[in-house]
Amino acid sequence: MMSAFDELMELRGKPAENGEVEILGHDPVYKTPFKLGETTAQVLAACGVAATDLWELKTGHRQKVTISVDAAAASLADTKYSFKKEADGNYYAIPGSDAMKHMVSLTQPWETKDGKYFLPHTNLKHLEARVLKVLDCKSEVESVKAAIRERESQELEDSIAAARACGGIVRTPEEWLEHPQGKYLASRPVVEIAKIGDSPPEPLPKGNKPLSGIRVLDLTRILAGPVCGLTLAELGADVLMVTAPHLPQVFEFVRDTSHGKRSCFLDLNKEEDSEKLKELASTCDIFIDGYRPGRVAEHFLSIAELAKLRPGVIHISVNCFGSGGPFGDRAGWDQVAQAVTGMCHTQGNATNNGIPQLTPVYACDYICGRLGAYGALIALKYRYKTGGSYSVKVSLCQAAMLCQRQGYLDNFGRATGVLPKELFEKYQVFEDDTSYGDLNVLGPVIGLSETPCEWSRKTPQLGQDSPEWL
Repeated sequence: MMSAFDELMELRGKPAENGEVEILGHDPVYKTPFKLGETTAQVLAACGVAATDLWELKTGHRQKVTISVDAAAASLADTKYSFKKEADGNYYAIPGSDAMKHMVSLTQPWETKDGKYFLPHTNLKHLEARVLKVLDCKSEVESVKAAIRERESQELEDSIAAARACGGIVRTPEEWLEHPQGKYLASRPVVEIAKIGDSPPEPLPKGNKPLSGIRVLDLTRILAGPVCGLTLAELGADVLMVTAPHLPQVFEFVRDTSHGKRSCFLDLNKEEDSEKLKELASTCDIFIDGYRPGRVAEHFLSIAELAKLRPGVIHISVNCFGSGGPFGDRAGWDQVAQAVTGMCHTQGNATNNGIPQLTPVYACDYICGRLGAYGALIALKYRYKTGGSYSVKVSLCQAAMLCQRQGYLDNFGRATGVLPKELFEKYQVFEDDTSYGDLNVLGPVIGLSETPCEWSRKTPQLGQDSPEWL
């Protein structure tokens, strides 16, 4: 069995240098049979190696990469490690929103008429409305549960997809690998990198970080895409988030994945804003696209048009089901990926008396985002050496399949899922006077010996910055 780290080093083209990477600790961290901490640590370590490759191109020497499994696991639940200073001067956990709690209560595996389980996804009001219309029920747990119990699983999955809603049948890992979509993804690398255009080689900008001077347009929301941009920001990139006031958000995720970035509003339904985005894209290095495949092309530019506008651009596609296959144009979320790929089935067998269950954290989202950043780092090296524009494709389902390829644990019963206080204090960051107040949060967890990861600016409020490069 090849480890996640070795899979990514294979994509890099060679193993990591001897003694360069140290991963401290081991699973279990959470009550799950999946090695979520170790898998995340290995993906982060691969990001560190790829960043060191760029640092070597800039300076001629390399760095040591150190990752804590416990800290890596904690980064899968960063909202749990966000604290706000109150009037008494103490920091307290920031409670989740009622809307998020309601979504979680509905977005669970529910039994169908044919004895299978189906997970409907109800995040964001417009997507919830589509699900409820298909189910013809109320936004209440018992109503959703009863409606799904009256439906055949395959008919319901097809109806949800036809309505441009989100959801999926809970499959076993074996069923997924026999499904056409599972077969398609199993035949592809976990990170797909392809040259999509010609351009001259480009030097890396000067600066004291691996990604200093690299410009990133972040057109993503909730959650994998923003994590991709967050990773690049931690390595020194200038990451400009682009959204619009009318687009729905989950603000706890916005807060905890915007560290070190800037944020501007551009409404692509307005010609002047669309032209402004083209102006920004014409000089960007990386363009992160977190929408359903083809959606950005409908309102802005196709990948080919983007590469023509900015030869040398690196386009990152972050989606649920991957780069193709029968489900390739479907939208989805972490929980849907867990359901269809077999994670819910395995988790339920291990912890819920055989009833499908989600894992304790949004591992697919966070791992997928880190994989996207890794692909961008590799593509930057390609561009430096041979030139060209590149496409990087990552998906939540590929992240789920990667987790399952790492094998399973059976000794997770005593796992607490809590980062020890001394480790949190090692990684914590204090941010004063942000738009969210004075914060104490879990900071970057990729350890680089010469260029420690950090956030170069305070966590922004959405839309607070001008749509321009620094």
